[in-house]
Amino acid sequence: MNRIFGTKSAAPKPTLNEAIGGLEERISSLDVRLAKLNGELTSYQQKMANMRDGPGKNAIKQRALKVLKQRKQIEVQRDQLQAQSWNMEQASMTSENLRNTMATLDAMKTANKELKKQYGKVNVDKIEELQDEMADLMDMADELQDTMSRNYSVADEVDEAELDAELEALGEELEFEQAEPSYLQEEMPTFVDEQQEPAVANAAQ
Repeated sequence: MNRIFGTKSAAPKPTLNEAIGGLEERISSLDVRLAKLNGELTSYQQKMANMRDGPGKNAIKQRALKVLKQRKQIEVQRDQLQAQSWNMEQASMTSENLRNTMATLDAMKTANKELKKQYGKVNVDKIEELQDEMADLMDMADELQDTMSRNYSVADEVDEAELDAELEALGEELEFEQAEPSYLQEEMPTFVDEQQEPAVANAAQ
């Protein structure tokens, strides 16, 4: 039975990129053949340009037509391979984009699970209670600062009448000091430095 139907091949199937590489190699080989045929056609054209009409020229013309026909066939085959390669490249790009999308989705799912775990450990009520405690502590700190900075030497509210009376008393005291007799006022002693040397010099004269 195996001789008739054969056995299933165990070799791994080529990947899409490998298939594209195979097509590119075939296209390159066809390009080499086309270049060779173009060279032959150029040679035939040059020969026919220098020949007169006759059996010889007709024979070269037939060869040129044969080569031209081969070139047409190879060009058609090459265009088909290029179309296949292009389609396969598009399929490869689509497959790559799909893999990238799936990888992004997997990463997002993992991140979502991690975020849920982290947020599950957070107690919103405790956070609000902590904020209230912090606000109370800040209020207490402000009260302490006000208490420590309080000035006990001067009353917060001073009677303006008392200030006017005190100012008037200071004025009267100043007038009284200015009216005292001169002998009651302290006088600063005046010291005169006597220059003895000039007097001695005058006596000598």
